[in-house]
This record gives sequence, structure tokens and C-alpha cells, in this order.
Amino acid sequence: MNRPWQDRHYFNERFWKNRPAVAGLLLILGICITSALGYLIIPDSSPDANYQFPEYALEKPGFRLEVLEVPRIPEPAKEGLLTRMLVGQPPRIHSIPFTEYRVDGDSVTVMRQGGDTAVFHVGDQISNIRVSMRVFPLGTDRFGRCFLSRLVIGARVSLAVGLIAVVISLTIGLLLGALAGYSGGRTDNVIMLLINAVWSIPTILLVFAIVLSLGRHAWNVYLAVGLTMWVDVARLVRGQVIDLKSRPFVEAAKSMGFRGIRILFSHILPNIIGPLLVITAANFAMAILIEAGLSYLGFGI
Repeated sequence: MNRPWQDRHYFNERFWKNRPAVAGLLLILGICITSALGYLIIPDSSPDANYQFPEYALEKPGFRLEVLEVPRIPEPAKEGLLTRMLVGQPPRIHSIPFTEYRVDGDSVTVMRQGGDTAVFHVGDQISNIRVSMRVFPLGTDRFGRCFLSRLVIGARVSLAVGLIAVVISLTIGLLLGALAGYSGGRTDNVIMLLINAVWSIPTILLVFAIVLSLGRHAWNVYLAVGLTMWVDVARLVRGQVIDLKSRPFVEAAKSMGFRGIRILFSHILPNIIGPLLVITAANFAMAILIEAGLSYLGFGI
């Protein structure tokens, strides 16, 4: 008899007919695909989506800005597709809001909004100067940056924090929890002492301590968040292993002469995938919230 998740009709009957669940799945997939493509699809493809128009801060969604595009001299090298997708492309032009401009030989004089004047020497690139329209679908932030572009790059950071934190917490929690639950005795006592010690420290304070000791680098933030979440996984795995190791199928495996590590990884751990998926989803969301809190306090990415 097939288990429910092994029956191909199970998802058709239970999942695909659940419209809120399908809508949630499509939304998550859309966010993941958009974040993965990143700089290839956002309006501002500069590194960190950080091209600023300070004169036009906090503009409303749909804001349009007429700019003069002046080639940069020297022109930055064009990056490959993968590099542009991951880290962006340094701007190859100056985008300048203007009231008027004048071309003089190999230079262009631009009168900016507010009355400032700027002169750009462009050499033989003078023919590439043109006027274009910049559109900000979600408006601009307090530095005049494209809010939509910043949002997409921020979503990529949040997903990376959640994924790396979950991988770290699963790796540590699964190994320690399984070892404590299956071995019992002194090993269990030592591991539980470690778990309870980490458990007693407030999460945000522990993250602060790790970040300040290792430095405020992006990977250190990932590591700090992951190292504070493994105790939940370890406690869950330990409880499930203690419950399952006394079941008849485990006793049967022992009577057949199977080694403990084979019993643990081939017979016990596959039967706790359900609870692990639940706590993984919860930890993924919690990691994003912790990183957002760190950023708010000035310790984030």
C-alpha cells in the first residue's frame, strides 16, 4: 500500500484543489525567480541598485523622470551575463536630470535641476548623447533610488539568509539531535546541556555577539543567524528519534544485525521528514525576520 505522499493522485486531490495553497506556491516561486534573475530584469542594474537621484527622493509610484544620458569616459567594461545577473553592471552612462544642455565640441554642459551646472568631456562619444525617460514603478526611496530595484535585490538577500540559515541549522541540529536521541545516556546528557545552554540565551543577543566577534560581513550574518536556530531542530529530532527507536521496525532492523548508523539514517530519519519540513519552513521565515531586525538596528547586511 502506497503512503499518501507516494500516491501521485494525492497532490491532485489535496493540494492542487486548495486554491490558497496554490496561490501561495505561485507567489513564492515568482519571488524566487524574480530574485534569481535580479539585475537582468530590474530598472536599475547598477551594483546594489544604488544609482541615486537625490533631488527626487520619496517620489510616488509611477514617477517619470526625463534625463540626459552622457557616456562615461572611460567606459566601464561590459560584464558577462552571469556576473551581471549576480552583482550587476557598473553604469556605462551618466543619467542626469536637466533643465537644458549645450554641446560644445567634445564636451557637454548640463544645467541640472536646482540651478547647478556640470560639464562632461566625452571625446568622440558626443554622438551617443541622448535624452531618455526613466520610470520608477514603485517610486523612489529617501536617496532617490529606484524602490522596485532595491526591493528585488533585498528579496534576494532575504532568501539567501533564510536558505543558508536553514542549511546550517539543519546540519547541526540533525546531527546532534539524532546522536542524542539514539545514543542516550551520557551522550544525551552532554548534548542536552549544550542545547539548554544555547536555548537560554536570547536569540538577538546571541546574534549580536557572533556578528560583533566575527565582523559585520554578509557571510558572518548568515552564519550568526544559522548558529542561533539549530537548537529547535535538535530538540525536535531528539524527541522524534527517542520515540521511533523503540518501534517494532527498529527492533526488527537490530535483530537483522544492521549497524546503528544504518538504522538511524535509513530507517529512523526518513520517518521524521514531515516534522522537519514544518520546522524548516518556520525557521526560514524566522531567519528572514531576525536579519530584518538586525538591519533595522544597524547590524544587518
